[in-house]
Amino acid sequence: MKHGKKYIDSLKLYTKSNQYDLGEAIDLVKQTAKAKFDETVCLSVRLGVDPRHADQQVRGAVVLPHGTGKEVRVLVFCKEDRVAEAKEAGAAFVGGEDLIAQIQGGWLGFDVAVATPDMMGLVGRVARILGPRGLMPNPKSGTVTPDLTKAISDIRAGKVEYRVDRTAIINVPVGRASFEPEKLQENVRVLMEAIVRAKPSTAKGTYLRSAVLSATMGPGVKLTTQQFL
Repeated sequence: MKHGKKYIDSLKLYTKSNQYDLGEAIDLVKQTAKAKFDETVCLSVRLGVDPRHADQQVRGAVVLPHGTGKEVRVLVFCKEDRVAEAKEAGAAFVGGEDLIAQIQGGWLGFDVAVATPDMMGLVGRVARILGPRGLMPNPKSGTVTPDLTKAISDIRAGKVEYRVDRTAIINVPVGRASFEPEKLQENVRVLMEAIVRAKPSTAKGTYLRSAVLSATMGPGVKLTTQQFL
């Protein structure tokens, strides 16, 4: 892959093969964020699990103490008597059959979907659309719940979902390059603590294989995984 001059210059700031403590890694990532926009900082973690086995799936959600820096558009599937509650809590889109029809028509103008349990039969109609995009409401991530106010408030406050993909990697945004270093550190530590706690009992060998921190347009900076154990 051919990289631009800014990317190549960023590589000169550190040794790509080295592993760094979190504080030093964040300083490096902030230095490599040279785009004209406020780049997202992402954490990528490779786990020692086999995602092909149901008992080695790693999935959950956690509220980052300082959020992600992104305004999240929450869609809520609920019945008519809960619409006012959802809107008051900050949902951008609320409905039932009408939203299902829009999604079936190709509309996906939201970031997170929440549903009350009694709506899941209806939501199942668009599972094949939402599922592959990571938008399907799920009890494990707290997006299928009768407590709409808490679910919406948590999401808008910085709740993120982490889920291992088929290559055993978790990718999660942890903030923006403009964040103060201390805030990025706290976000990363809270996320890593959740991932460590979610270790399946059937996982053998080294659980945290590697961890990399990067800005949207910058190169990855490797982290020492021991600091999170």
